[in-house]
Amino acid sequence: MFYLFLAILCSASIALIFKYTENTDSNRYVITSANYFIAFVTSLIMIMYQGILNGVPREIPFIDELILLMGNDQYILSPYSSIIWGIIVGGIAGVFFFLSFVYYQKSVRDNGVGISGTLAKLGILIPMIFSILIWREFPTSIQWIGILLSLVSIVVINLSKKSIKTFDFKPTLLLLFIFGGMAEFSNKIYQKYALNDYKDVFLFAVFFVAFLISVTYTMNTKGKATLKDILTGFAVGIPNLFSSYFLILSLDTLKTSVAFPIYSAGSIVLINIGGLLIYREKIARKNQLAIAMTIIALILINI
Repeated sequence: MFYLFLAILCSASIALIFKYTENTDSNRYVITSANYFIAFVTSLIMIMYQGILNGVPREIPFIDELILLMGNDQYILSPYSSIIWGIIVGGIAGVFFFLSFVYYQKSVRDNGVGISGTLAKLGILIPMIFSILIWREFPTSIQWIGILLSLVSIVVINLSKKSIKTFDFKPTLLLLFIFGGMAEFSNKIYQKYALNDYKDVFLFAVFFVAFLISVTYTMNTKGKATLKDILTGFAVGIPNLFSSYFLILSLDTLKTSVAFPIYSAGSIVLINIGGLLIYREKIARKNQLAIAMTIIALILINI
């Protein structure tokens, strides 16, 4: 549970740092690239410092282990195959991480930090559903109530008079929800089948691929790179890396159906409280209701 708390703290920090750039003329693509740069460099330093790639034996060909894994979802890959698995899954995840970050920053500008943070974190419903369908990780009856409360809180926190009258659709929020959920699911995909000793390789692949995509995209867009944008990206990159780092560790001892809702709900509460205390951002009554529901959901899920 301690690792999960650290993951929640890092996750909320990302949203609150982005809030700082909400009303400034910042280049979100430069911030994103700088974020991924410091994240993959930090993970590379951790790999080199630990020497986890030194003397790794190739016991079984990766393809053979992949076949074993497909026939037995409880199979854990060997050290060599865990590294290969981390590179493959991490590379795919890097695409989702990039897209989720771009749409997160757009959503913060369009919808505010509270709603954006909430939708980004409640994207964990995607890995929850996949975990239930693929690995049969069913929550208890009480936990189901907590999950339903989380779903209702999404509706409450996004409900407005305008949306009721015109049924306005916010594609930015929907895409943020999907890409964020798939990015989080990649953490579970790696942890489920590979050794956690090599999670730094997975995280390096995630952020290196995301950096390559991001810096290419940034070079093709107009706008200047300022020192402030770069430093903001660096500030985001560290908690971004360690939110995944600690979440993977927590999944070793907690079920997906329990860990992800706690991770999400805890982040939502800290984001909104942080927005109030740090930025004096008023919390609307409906958002207060949604926060209360989230806290109750957190308690029920944790029983």
